[in-house]
Amino acid sequence: MVNTRELAQALREVSEPGAVEAQRRRAQALMARATPAEVSQAEQMLIDGGMAPEELRAACDIHLELLNRRNVPARDSLPAGHVLDTLYREHVEILGFLDKLDKLAARLGVTEAHDPASEDHTLLRHLAEHLVGAEKHHQREEDVLFPELEKRGVDGPPRIMRLEHGQFRPRKHRLLELAETVTQPVNAPMAPAEFAAWRQEVADLAGYIVFHLRDHIFKEDNILYPTALKMIEDAKVWAEMKRRCDGIGCCCFSPAA
Repeated sequence: MVNTRELAQALREVSEPGAVEAQRRRAQALMARATPAEVSQAEQMLIDGGMAPEELRAACDIHLELLNRRNVPARDSLPAGHVLDTLYREHVEILGFLDKLDKLAARLGVTEAHDPASEDHTLLRHLAEHLVGAEKHHQREEDVLFPELEKRGVDGPPRIMRLEHGQFRPRKHRLLELAETVTQPVNAPMAPAEFAAWRQEVADLAGYIVFHLRDHIFKEDNILYPTALKMIEDAKVWAEMKRRCDGIGCCCFSPAA
């Protein structure tokens, strides 16, 4: 057990710009001794004191590191159709879209002229549609999985995961809008300057989405999901979670159970 005010102060210090390694080690040592409820209380103290949730990202990273030391990914032991099995397998599909988007953005970066019939433009629209289509995956996490973790005192990581979902959402929708712009029937290709601006915005969006969504998936696969499997031990709870997830529905790319 730790003094939650002392922990809150340590988390404030490590979250400030210019935090040094000694401050990080102090926060890490306190969090290693704290219960999930104490970590949650300390984070809530900071938020109640005016700190924005996104400013706690550094503290969340430390929390996730500590959770990672306590957990071993157990995805191979999950039965088909389990809530986490579905989420894990959807991540495999999303990572595949990100790999294709990464390579596609590199090709588009050296494309000099707009061709409305380009296969790359059609592929961009396909990938953007599927990334936007991942919303039901995020909704199942936000409405079903995260609340169960929060009931058990793990508040910070779900808060940051929700925040990141909110950062991805408008960027994915904007990427789809840009893809639709170049695949709609037009009388003439874009002018060079207009196409150059389009290409740059696509590169910026794709770069953000690919880098940050890969990192997001890594944290969920290797830390958050194993934590959920360890902390939610009642099979009846998982069965009820499955029922609620089924009510939300699958993504267009969800693998069959």
